[in-house]
Amino acid sequence: MWHAYTIERYDLIFDLRDRLVRVQCKWASLRGEVLVVRCCSHRRNRDGLVRRRYVAGEIDAFAAYFADLDRCYFLPFAEFGDRTAIQLRLAASRNNQHLGINWASDFEFAATLGRSQGP
Repeated sequence: MWHAYTIERYDLIFDLRDRLVRVQCKWASLRGEVLVVRCCSHRRNRDGLVRRRYVAGEIDAFAAYFADLDRCYFLPFAEFGDRTAIQLRLAASRNNQHLGINWASDFEFAATLGRSQGP
């Protein structure tokens, strides 16, 4: 018997007790003092490389892992969904800019999911 199914774009579902969150997992890379998380998928077809952005309704958040620090980051789609990449700063910028900075420490799992969820 054949069953129809759809392929969803999320990798995990987090059960946060009051809601389920669809999460797309990504690797973070380091560029200077900034972690970069790409917010799109890439695949090859006969015409070359195809890049596809995520849209509202497909996922609720990105989860990013940076191996060198062994840290995970939780990035809500509502906050970052219109971007092709998310930049998280690890250290202060050389010009001491503070406005519009996404500090990596503010998006670590413990800083975002651990506040009110408990064990």
